[in-house]
Parts: sequence; C-alpha cells; structure tokens
Amino acid sequence: MRILGIDPGYAIMGWGIIDMQGNHFKAVAYDSITTSKDLEPVDRLKCIYNELMGIIAEYRPEVASIEELFFNSNTTTAIMVGEARGVAMLACANSGVGVYEYTPLQIKQALTGYGRAEKKQMQEMVRMFLNLEKVPKPDDTADALAAAICHGHSGSYTDRMKKIRKGI
Repeated sequence: MRILGIDPGYAIMGWGIIDMQGNHFKAVAYDSITTSKDLEPVDRLKCIYNELMGIIAEYRPEVASIEELFFNSNTTTAIMVGEARGVAMLACANSGVGVYEYTPLQIKQALTGYGRAEKKQMQEMVRMFLNLEKVPKPDDTADALAAAICHGHSGSYTDRMKKIRKGI
C-alpha cells in the first residue's frame, strides 16, 4: 500500500510518501511545501493545492493520512492552518485518494505506544521505522511521515469503522 502522510500547515506543509508491505515500511519521497508570507492568502492556498496535486500525480498514493488540528491558543493561526488542511483534503479528494484523519495522540500512540511521547522520540521512531540515516527535516516532514506510518498501523481498523458508520 502506498500512503501519503500530510502534516497540515499554511507556511510549511510537511508531506511524505511511504510504501507498506506486510509490516515493513519504506520511504519513497518526503519534503515540505512552503509558501511565502509575501503572497496573498488565496495564492498561498493555491500553491499548496497545486504542489500537492503534482505530488499525488507523480507518486500515486492509494490513501492519505492527515493529522487533525490541535490548537489551544492562537485562533488566527488555527483558521489559516485549517484552510490549508482543507485544501490538502480537497487535492486528495479530487485525485481519488481516500483521506484518513488521526489526532496527534493517535499518531504518537501508533509510533511509540505512548500518546504523550516527546517530539524527539517521535522523530527517532520515524527514522527507525523507515530505516533512514537521519531524522527528516523540517519537523513538519517528519510529522507527515509519522502520520503515514500511523495509518499503516491502524488503517484496516479505520476502514472497518468507516464502513460500520456508513452501514456497509
């Protein structure tokens, strides 16, 4: 299964493509999409959309795993990141890629077995799962790969739950 992981962001959106065969993961490609603060907001969103569409067309993931938002203070930032997240979900939907959402707690639990794991621990687990020489940078990219790995661990369960909710 080929999985696209997305760590939503307005200035920096991390993404990563992994292949999963059995219980083994392999990094295919990963990076981040950055937008300039000098661009108009709509142009930043358009940039994110266009770049994601290109990534999806090139790597052809079967599913996407995206982190749910968690903000406790800055509502302006939350709104902007929410808009970028919506654009990412739209790019996936328009490309026929199923979207699965996971909370930060679920992602941490899937990678470390502990939902309150520290960021450094998460990054090291990403490096180990994907057999990488070093932790991917920026942090947003490592977070996107973590989201993809999380879906690899829990995707079949998530699929079953979606079908149950839809009455299939």
